[in-house]
Amino acid sequence: MAENLRIARLYLVLLAIFATARFAQGAMGVDYTKAHHVFSIFILTVMASVFYAAFGRRWRGFRLLQAVALGAAFGLVAQVVIFLATVLSYAVGLQTFFNHPTALNQEAAVPLGRAIAIRAPALVIFPILNAIAGAIGWALGGLLPETAAARAGVIAPGETVTPRVVV
Repeated sequence: MAENLRIARLYLVLLAIFATARFAQGAMGVDYTKAHHVFSIFILTVMASVFYAAFGRRWRGFRLLQAVALGAAFGLVAQVVIFLATVLSYAVGLQTFFNHPTALNQEAAVPLGRAIAIRAPALVIFPILNAIAGAIGWALGGLLPETAAARAGVIAPGETVTPRVVV
């Protein structure tokens, strides 16, 4: 788990940026229909699941289960962020992209309790979808080139290499 968190640092920073920007867009009154796609946490997370799994397979020696677990973890973390941002939007009384009726698949604004009920299933569904994205990424990872050390036969098959850049 600690290794996955270390690997995921870039994703976590991007997730924080996207969540903050998405929250700010709504709070500043940006029209949801014109800008909701700009900082899509769902798209960010699915793409991260695919890319991390692909690169993890080729250059870190991830097995399929590791890639799936990392994708599921990304999906869960993203949904927890969305859930908490939704609650925060209601708590501070701001209309944001997290409590916008369209984001909640509703025609009109809904109270906090209903929003929580709408968001709750995503805590299970999206980790599963991102686990599938991780599996797809792992499968595609075979298309990536091997590391130079692996091509030279310096490392044994299945052994991982952590590239280091010395400046």
